[in-house]
Amino acid sequence: MMVHQCTGVILSGGLSTRFNGQNKAFINVDGKRILDRLYTIFSELFKEIILVTNDPLQFVGWDLMIVSDILPVSSSLTGIHTGLFYMQNQFAFFSACDTPFLKKELVEGLLEYIDRTTDIIMPETAVGMEPLCAVYSKRCLDTAEHHIKQNKLKIQRALSNHRLKKIPETVLRSKDPELASFFNINTPEDLARAQEMAARGKAPGHRAGRMAR
Repeated sequence: MMVHQCTGVILSGGLSTRFNGQNKAFINVDGKRILDRLYTIFSELFKEIILVTNDPLQFVGWDLMIVSDILPVSSSLTGIHTGLFYMQNQFAFFSACDTPFLKKELVEGLLEYIDRTTDIIMPETAVGMEPLCAVYSKRCLDTAEHHIKQNKLKIQRALSNHRLKKIPETVLRSKDPELASFFNINTPEDLARAQEMAARGKAPGHRAGRMAR
């Protein structure tokens, strides 16, 4: 088992009105909760695992550092800022909590590009960039905070001045042929498709559902 000198951060947010107030981290896909799936991968790759959530009591008992947003603004950029603030390493891999088909091989592939000349390592496919399945440097912390306080919350725009390494689709498909790592569950329809495909032993392709942003 290879443990990297990198933190793993799961962005959980809070309760989802589309799922009767349930946190999407606890959605069950083919007999296993999404958080269990993510934790299995993260525990094999990272010594330090942080979960950012606005509902910390739901996660009591997990072997995680559980933290809540530092700044009172609801956005993915706020979650990234919080993870960057608390992490002890120079780099962290960030994932949304609603991605049931994240592939360990894809995460490892992104980690291979970490170096001192790069601040952000982000997948890029024909659909677009994937800021919630990416590696960020601690150097992004102050910039993220500045933009949140200015209510400029789009991740890519806020961090556009940092050194970005885009990982092309051809490389990503060598680790995850269906690009299923980027499938996330936003609606009951997404969940139904994920259940159907998981039961058939085939994860949804990149264009099958809504992608994490």
